[in-house]
Order: sequence, then C-alpha cells, then structure tokens
Amino acid sequence: MTSHSSHGLRVIGLISGTSVDGIDVAAADLHAEGGTVVLTPLGELDVPYPEPVRAGLLGALPPNPCSAEQLTRLDTQVGQAFAEAAARGVRELAGGYTDLIASLGQTVFHWVENGTARGTLQLGQPAWIAERTGLPVIADLRVRDIAAGGQGAPLASTLDALWLAGLAEETGRPVAALNLGGIANITVVRTGGQVLAYDTGPANALLDVAATRVTGGAQSSDVDGRFALRGSVHAELLARLLADPYFTAPPPKSTGKEYFHAGYLDAALTGLPPLSAEDLLATLTEFTATTVATECRRHRVGTVIVSGGGAANPALMAALARNLPGTGLKTSDDLGLPGAGKEAYLTALLGWLGWCGVPASVPSATGARGPRLLGALTPGACPLNLPAPLGGAVTRMRVAEKAAQR
Repeated sequence: MTSHSSHGLRVIGLISGTSVDGIDVAAADLHAEGGTVVLTPLGELDVPYPEPVRAGLLGALPPNPCSAEQLTRLDTQVGQAFAEAAARGVRELAGGYTDLIASLGQTVFHWVENGTARGTLQLGQPAWIAERTGLPVIADLRVRDIAAGGQGAPLASTLDALWLAGLAEETGRPVAALNLGGIANITVVRTGGQVLAYDTGPANALLDVAATRVTGGAQSSDVDGRFALRGSVHAELLARLLADPYFTAPPPKSTGKEYFHAGYLDAALTGLPPLSAEDLLATLTEFTATTVATECRRHRVGTVIVSGGGAANPALMAALARNLPGTGLKTSDDLGLPGAGKEAYLTALLGWLGWCGVPASVPSATGARGPRLLGALTPGACPLNLPAPLGGAVTRMRVAEKAAQR
C-alpha cells in the first residue's frame, strides 16, 4: 500500500445480486483517517455467470424445489465462478496486488417468518476463492446480524450511513440511498438521527420475469425500458399489486425473490383480460416507482441517490421523478461512487471493517440487538495475520478521487 494512514488495505469486493445475472467485482484502497474511512475506487467489473451456472441458480430459487445435491453442486460452481472473478479483479483492477477478498456470495434463500428473519443462505464456497487467489477471504457476512435479531439486510445501510451523513447535514433534510436491483432497498440518513434501512419491495424482480416471458426468453430485462415507455399503466393490476400487506408492514423488513416471483405475478394477473407486453411492463415499472416513492415521501426525503441496475432504465427513472416531485434525484456516480459497482464496493468496505475489528452492521437499520462484527475468515496461502483492532468508532466515509484504470 502506498498509504501511510491507519489500517490501509487493498480489497476486492464480490457480490451477485438478486437478479442472478453475474458477479459484480470492485477493487478499492481503504484506510482510516481518524473516524473517517477513505475509500478510493480502483475500478469495477461485471463478470457474467457461465450459462449452466446461471440456469442452475434460477432453477434452484423459490418457489422451485431444490435438493441438497443441487445446493452442493451450486455452492461449488458459484464458488469457482467467484474465484475466477476475484482473480480477474486482482489482475485487471488492482495491479496484481491485493490484501483481502470480501464476498457476499449469491443469496438463494432469505428465510423470513412473520416479519422476523430466521436464517439466510449465500452460495459461493470461499475456499475456492482462497485456493485460486492465495488470499484471505472474508465471507458469510449476513448471518451474524440475523443471529443478533436483525434482518441481515440491507447491509448497504452500513456504507450509506457513513457516506451520506455529511450530505444530510449539508442539506438539512433526510437523504435516501436507493438501490434498484432485483429488490429495491432504501437507506434513510438523517442529521443526528437513527439510520433506517429496509427493502421497499421489488425493483427489477417482476420486470425481469415479465420481460423474459414477453420476449420468449430473448431478453431477461426490459432493455432501456423500451416496452414500458410504449405502454400505459393498467389501473386494476396496479391496485392489486399495491394491496399486498408487505407495503404496509413497518420497517425493518426484508424480502426477496422467494416472495416476488413468477407465481406472484401470475396470481396478480388472475381474472384480468390479457395485457399487451407494453402495458404489462409499464404497470410493473409504475409499481416499483410508486412503492419506492411512497417510502421516500414517508420519511420526507430531500435527495435520493440511486444505484443498481434500475438506474440505467430510463422508464423507471422517469417514473420515479414523476412520483417524487420536488425531490432531488441523483445517481451515486454523481457523488463519485460508481453506481454499477456500488454493492461490490460495499462488500469491500464490509471486508475492511471486519478485518480491522470494526462492527459493520447498523442496528437501527437491520433491527439487530446491537452492532456486530460480521463475516467468517478463510485463510489464503499464508496464516492469517490480522492487525490490532482499529481503535475508536468509524462515523464517516469519504470517497477519494477514482484512481486511473490500470
């Protein structure tokens, strides 16, 4: 590391989101300056899954049945895919030198009963990553929060709380970070107040199901919102979708594709006349925008910072702007953090916090009994050599100017 500041590390972050389209990889230099963690983005990659692995994952997701044999095979195959993605990250983004790999893996099931998270399963055995790269790996980052009574999600609240505290102070109004992946989640950051974070509902989950259907599998998403932009909202379908009790349940709460899936969409469409592809996608886009905007208005948010795949969908962004008049709508890129890699940078941050002995969960966001150290460590080629725990609290994050791509 070139930094002489405290606990400097170069970290590769890995995650595959609820859309199951591939592995997001980011490389970052992280160090502490007093109570501020400084994150310098080095670059990001999107590594598609090998098609048989993606097909296997989609086939194993609820409501499909899944055997122990399937899970074992997928845990290895996803681990091997993550290992190759990590090796590419080290080589292509980090100049061949990295201290630590952090992996959030691939979530295949998030067990929630009566609003309480009971367990969670992420595939992608970290031993494959350690074996391939020779580097220590910190993984299994959600389950400790669940064991402490939390939802184990959205862990984006950790990054958002540190990153946006200054903006909330500067503007004098709450700021929301909005991630539009398969599921939409928000983190609300207030001046001097508790951070709140939860899943608002589907972002792209139902849109992707519909796009796959109406194109006969030729597309797995509504590329550039082309269908939605040509369609009209079907009022009755929208009303049915909005009537789901999830949307009136109080936070903290979390959900996933085990709830918002193809069968869910079929149930909502039952008894309705056939909809055109354009009207179906327009309605589902409005559904996502409405549920997100309702939550932003509930917290009197002044600025919304958008990231995730949905930020690249002009139909969804236009629907959000329409539903949030008077609210500033920006992307994380506008604030210096590449939106395409935000969750991978989050993973790198979680890894750095865990390695440095700093609790990485936000109890007011996840509902846990208190902050917890997150993650389990797998040694690389050498014995683990952890630094002395970082003294004092980390209360801010600053994104330094992105280094030139190697």
